[in-house]
Amino acid sequence: MEILNFLFQGFAVALTPFNIMMALAGTFIGTAVGMLPGIGPVNGIVVLIPLTYALGLPPESSLIMFAGIYYGSQYGNSISAILLNVPGTSSAVMTALEGNAMTKKGRAGPALAMSAIASFFGGTVSVVALMLFAPALAKWAIRFGPAEYFALMIFAFSTLSSLSGKNLVKGLIATLIGLMLATVGLDPVSAVDRYTFGQLKLLDGLDFVVVVIGFFAINEILRYAENIHQDQEVFTKLGRVMITTKEFAMSFWTMVRGAAIGFFVGVLPGAGGTISSFVAYTTEQRLVDRHGTFGTGDIRGVAAPEAANNASANGAMIPLLTLGVPGSETTAVMLGALLGMNITPGPLFIANNPTVFWGLIASMYVGNILLLILNLPLVGIFVRILKVPGWFLMPAVVAVSFVAVYSVNNSPFDILLMAGFGLMGYLLYKMEFPLASVILGLVLGPLVENNLRRAMSLSDGDWTYLFSSPISIGLWIAAIASLFLPLVIKRFSAASTVADEMEEVELVEVD
Repeated sequence: MEILNFLFQGFAVALTPFNIMMALAGTFIGTAVGMLPGIGPVNGIVVLIPLTYALGLPPESSLIMFAGIYYGSQYGNSISAILLNVPGTSSAVMTALEGNAMTKKGRAGPALAMSAIASFFGGTVSVVALMLFAPALAKWAIRFGPAEYFALMIFAFSTLSSLSGKNLVKGLIATLIGLMLATVGLDPVSAVDRYTFGQLKLLDGLDFVVVVIGFFAINEILRYAENIHQDQEVFTKLGRVMITTKEFAMSFWTMVRGAAIGFFVGVLPGAGGTISSFVAYTTEQRLVDRHGTFGTGDIRGVAAPEAANNASANGAMIPLLTLGVPGSETTAVMLGALLGMNITPGPLFIANNPTVFWGLIASMYVGNILLLILNLPLVGIFVRILKVPGWFLMPAVVAVSFVAVYSVNNSPFDILLMAGFGLMGYLLYKMEFPLASVILGLVLGPLVENNLRRAMSLSDGDWTYLFSSPISIGLWIAAIASLFLPLVIKRFSAASTVADEMEEVELVEVD
């Protein structure tokens, strides 16, 4: 009852005309920057921080707008990923995998609509969980040390068999390629340069935007150029724009599971939308993909990562506000903005700043509704992008890719890297290596290495430290189960099918 009273107070703050305008501005800006590869919510917030200081905006209004940019960008990422196969962030890779396949089948409209609905669903569910469980989850998240994080990364890797298709060996090789790419740069402990070949530009490692745009956007363009002699346009069918009742019903529990996974993974500092989208997608594939439709344009493959993305964005607010621990670049920037307003996130944040906290919670309900109202009617307009002729659209994608990559570090060297990774992605695609596994290895590689080395330093090289807590043991069990349960289920299903066929044969013989 007390929570409801606080929530009503929060709505009194969030539903003022000015704060509604801030939430609308945040979701609109978030969608816009999310659509542009390489921009992301960080840049949108950084640009606006000085403006909020100059205008003297109240802390709750500033935070409402920043949060709107954060979760609005999660939906914006899906637009370029679905339409053009250009995921601007690592969390949109899984959406591109399934959403772009739907686009090529003339179902871009339903893919974008499902993305908007799943984003709304995941965001709303996670806000309810944030309101109810924030203090308890903060205490749980702070128990995650290097051993627990390492076990979590292993659990994420254990889902690889779902991404590998029919050839698990190729999936493992693709993951190893990603892990090798992740080692480029300075050693995190000794600061010795690794695999830089004397290039100073590689000391900071490979920028994710450079790699992912090369692997997906440039690869897509090369594949288009390969087939241009066939006089085929990139996309010719637009089809219907909205999803059907049957598709919503089929995806409902997918969104529930995706939202739950996204929220709990998002609570962990440093985990974020990348791991949550991979785990949500692969979990759903194991549970419902009985006919091998994932990877070919199954709408549930869009619903799962999109629900997880938005849920993880809201979940990431828990360690930021209750512990003062930013779990991503975006929340780190938001932490700096709050400190600049003389507000210190931490265990006493809710008690000392109830207006800010509950105003933010209430604004997330409002913001998710605004995001749905803002973007669902625009699905038809977004889909019209596919009406653009291929001879114009594909060069435009090249231009956007070059600008996005150059804007990250203002480096021509990054453009050359992008082109190289585009060729590499094209060759891997032709050899049927799963590109998603490469990206997973690249993203999780530094987290695996850093946490393993931290764990070994804390334990003086004692490997049993990796299994020393109930949380880490639970994650190891989940990883083992994730690897072997599908094989057991498949074997039992095959045995059951054979038994049924034998029984049918015996019945025929008796007749």
